[in-house]
Amino acid sequence: MGDPAVPSSLAPTAHRVLLIDDQAMIGAAVRRLLAGQPDIVFEFCQQSREALAAAEAFQPTVILQDLVMPGIDGLDMVRQFRGLTATADVPVIMLSAQEEPVVKARLLEAGANDYLVKLPDQVELIARIRVHSDAYRRLLERNAAFAALEQSMADLKLEREKSERLLRNILPEKIADRLKNGESTIADSFQEVTVLFADLKGFTEFSHHTDAQHLVGLLDEIFSAFDHLAHLHGVEKIKTIGDAYMAVAGLPVPRPDHADAVAVMALGMQTAFRDVMSSRGLGLEVRIGIHSGPVVAGVIGRHKFTYDLWGDTVNLASRMESHGEPSRIHVSEATRLLLVDRFRFADRGEVTVKGKGVMRTFFLLGRE
Repeated sequence: MGDPAVPSSLAPTAHRVLLIDDQAMIGAAVRRLLAGQPDIVFEFCQQSREALAAAEAFQPTVILQDLVMPGIDGLDMVRQFRGLTATADVPVIMLSAQEEPVVKARLLEAGANDYLVKLPDQVELIARIRVHSDAYRRLLERNAAFAALEQSMADLKLEREKSERLLRNILPEKIADRLKNGESTIADSFQEVTVLFADLKGFTEFSHHTDAQHLVGLLDEIFSAFDHLAHLHGVEKIKTIGDAYMAVAGLPVPRPDHADAVAVMALGMQTAFRDVMSSRGLGLEVRIGIHSGPVVAGVIGRHKFTYDLWGDTVNLASRMESHGEPSRIHVSEATRLLLVDRFRFADRGEVTVKGKGVMRTFFLLGRE
C-alpha cells in the first residue's frame, strides 16, 4: 500500500483516485503525473489481493486498474469491484501497454468505464479522471436525493397510516372512508336502529375515594370489554361520557337484526362487567337501557371529529337507562316487539318516563 487514505470528509470535493498495479514504477509515475493537482487525492495499491479492502477504506471516486495483474484477470477484478457495495458504481479506467479492441470490448461489457494505454498522457489522464469522478459524484447526489425522497414517501405513508388508524378508531369505517373521499358534510337518516346506553351505578361516589390511576384503569378495563363485545357483534360504539357508554346497531350500514345485535351485546356486557367486579373485589353495578327507532346520524367538528346521533330514539334509550334498575337491562316496548320470539323478558308494567309520560317497559332476561 502507498500513502494512507484521506477520509472523504476532509476533502468532499476532491477526485479520489485509487491505482491498482503490480509495478511500483507505474505507481510512482502516475503519482508524478497527478502531482500538483490540488483537487486530486491519490492512493496506490500494488497487491491485487488487497485491492478490494483498499477501495473500501479509501472510498475512491475513480479506480485506475492495470489490465494484467499477478494471480487475477482484469475482467475478474472489474467484476469483483462491481460486486462490492463500496465500489459497485465507482468508475473503473483500465490501463494496458497496448490497445486491443477485443479486450476493450470485453472489459466494457464486464463493467469497466474507460480504457487508457499506459503510461497515459498527463493531460488526457487528468481530464478523464475529472470527467468520470464528476459523473460519479452526480450519481451519488442523485442516489442520495432518491433515497431521501423514498424515505420521505415512507415517512408520509407511515403518518398517513397512523392518521387512518386514528380516524378509524374515532369513526365508523364507512364514515372514515367518506371523509377521506372528500365529503365535507356527513348527515344521514336511518329509520330502524337500536340504541344502547349503559351507566355505572355508584361510580360517582366510588370516584371520590379512589386515586386517578386506579379509577382510569378500571374504566379502561370495563369499556375495553364493552368495545370487544361491540366489535364481536357488529355494533358501533358512539362514545363514552364519564362512566356512561353509548352504542348503536343498524348504522352506518343498515341491518335487519339491529335489535338482536344490541340485545346479545347487552347480555354480554352484564357478564363482562360482573367478571371485572369479581376480579377487582368491587361491588359496582351496571344499568343498561335500550330503545329502537329512527335517528339522524352525522359528523360534527373540523379539527376533532365526532360521529353522533340525534332524535327521540336517542332520548328514549337514555331514559330507559336512567329509569332502569341496577344490574338489569331495561328495554322499551318497541325494542321488545323486535325481539319477542327470540329473547325472554319480564314485564315491568307502566313507567312514567320524563318527557314522554307513561310507557310500558320490560327487562331483558336472556335468550330463548
